Amino acid sequence: MSDTEQLSVDGDDADLTDTASDTRGTFIDRVLSIAPSHAGQRLDQVLAGRLPDFSRGRIQGWIDTGMVELDGRPTKRSARVLGGERVRIRAWLPDLEAHAPEAMDLDVVYEDAHLLAIDKPAGLVVHPAAGNWSGTLLNGLLHHAPALAALPRCGIVHRLDKDTSGLLVVAKTLLAHKSLVDQLRERTVVREYRALAVGELSAGGTVDAPIGRHPVRRTAMAVVGSGKPAVTDYRVLARYAGYTLLAVRLKTGRTHQIRVHMAHIGHPLVGDPVYGRRAVAGNAAPHSFPRQALHAIRLGLVHPQTGTPMAWEVPMAADLASLLTVLEARHDHR
Repeated sequence: MSDTEQLSVDGDDADLTDTASDTRGTFIDRVLSIAPSHAGQRLDQVLAGRLPDFSRGRIQGWIDTGMVELDGRPTKRSARVLGGERVRIRAWLPDLEAHAPEAMDLDVVYEDAHLLAIDKPAGLVVHPAAGNWSGTLLNGLLHHAPALAALPRCGIVHRLDKDTSGLLVVAKTLLAHKSLVDQLRERTVVREYRALAVGELSAGGTVDAPIGRHPVRRTAMAVVGSGKPAVTDYRVLARYAGYTLLAVRLKTGRTHQIRVHMAHIGHPLVGDPVYGRRAVAGNAAPHSFPRQALHAIRLGLVHPQTGTPMAWEVPMAADLASLLTVLEARHDHR
């Protein structure tokens, strides 16, 4: 999963930098020109050489969210440059030192010297970003375990969307961080979800379709031929009038993967404001559901220190459990 970068041009190019700082971090306003020697290279590759203080991944994020303009227009990270273009970067760079620890009632499922497993409630942002510089899980983690400040992303190795509830694991040591990142990369981490989809599916299956940035809505994702490989397995747990409860497992960890894949096959998640229908349709429930009906119910991995297989399972989030109770009652009285 899955969250997650530099800038480079050679020659006598303009490199005008204007920065300002506030409680959100540092605002970067930088203008660069592409040297002719970079003709034919990808934009993200060129920029990664120009700004060695930033990772290529961070720069790709800036491009994907429209913070980088090529000759005055937003562009793609894969755009091939010709040489002579003007690049402008206007982006917020969060200051990790400014991430203040905040007391937070974290639902800790498991903790030892190396790992911390959290049952995240819906509505909680995992990592600070534009519009959410405080009140995030990261702020709560820094209060719970201040030593996390020394780790990359304060030990966060994967994410859940703000309005997705359920299990998330955090590394507490560098050894654990490397191990968990490797396990995620090798696709050995078991991540199982409960998802309520619109429509009645007849059987389970697999969606194998690449996911990348939406070609028009740059803050959304989509199934696109140029995207990264993405594979989602699902099976039917229960059917209601117009809805299906699914057990979903991720084989990859792309942004919004389950939400995008289910919408792609014509069964978006109930309540999904981006890829589906926010309101519960028809007469199946007396109210609208205010978020995507998605819960990370089970997480399995190998302990980075002992090598012991570990797995955790948490109850269904209360709001989703209540919705299922309503649907079951209405289904039984048909």
